[in-house]
Amino acid sequence: MGVAIIKYNAGNNYSVLSALNRLGTEAEITDDPLKLRAADKVIFPGVGEARAAMDYLRSRHLDEVILSLKCPVLGICIGQQLLCRHSMEGDTDCLGVFDADVLRFRSDNPEFKVPHMGWNTVKITSGSGVIPLKCDGDYVYYVHSYYVPVNPYTTAVTEYVTPFSASLKKDNFYATQFHPEKSGDVGESIIKNFLEI
Repeated sequence: MGVAIIKYNAGNNYSVLSALNRLGTEAEITDDPLKLRAADKVIFPGVGEARAAMDYLRSRHLDEVILSLKCPVLGICIGQQLLCRHSMEGDTDCLGVFDADVLRFRSDNPEFKVPHMGWNTVKITSGSGVIPLKCDGDYVYYVHSYYVPVNPYTTAVTEYVTPFSASLKKDNFYATQFHPEKSGDVGESIIKNFLEI
């Protein structure tokens, strides 16, 4: 089938679809389990709230579908967070691909506003992730109030209030906290790299 983008109770699907189209890649936004399981690549993007998103996934058994996927899967922003074990946002049990918890930024320093919005650098810590090594130190675009601490699945780190996981990888699951579809040429390289896995 090619590339499938998971349709669920979170925004940003059409930004990802546009980014894929710019690369000459056709994709379908779908919540059809058969289409998701038949896809060569699946993208799990999102802008939204963890509990509402997980409730939607569970109500349509998409949580089971995601965990069953054998093709490369890319979680983006809340997609990365939902692939973790638990989120502080709404005290939400998530999918548990990554044995890590999602925490909320806390800072009394006015320099660090929450949500973290804007451009920041990524430091690659493992070459096994989705970010090409040539992008080490480059700027990517963030919009988030919650983060995944550095853990054994971390493949790149960004610092804002504290060092956190800019990207994760386990088996066929890849994830980024930042938005590659909004990160210009660097983001395009990352999406292209995922499509070539």
